[in-house]
Amino acid sequence: MGRRSIPEENIRNLQKSRRSYYLNLPIEMIRRLGWKERQKVVVEKRGREIVIKDWKK
Repeated sequence: MGRRSIPEENIRNLQKSRRSYYLNLPIEMIRRLGWKERQKVVVEKRGREIVIKDWKK
C-alpha cells in the first residue's frame, strides 16, 4: 500500500507551550469548515490518528 501525496501546505509542526502542545491549522481549511475564532471543538484519538470536529451541544 503506497502513501498518498500530502500537499506541502498541510504539513504542520507540533509545538509545545508550558503545559500542552498546539499546532496551527491552515486558514483555508478553517474557512471551508465555517469555523470561527474561539469556537469549541472536540478532539478524539482514533488509533494512531487525531480527529478534530465541531462541538455540538
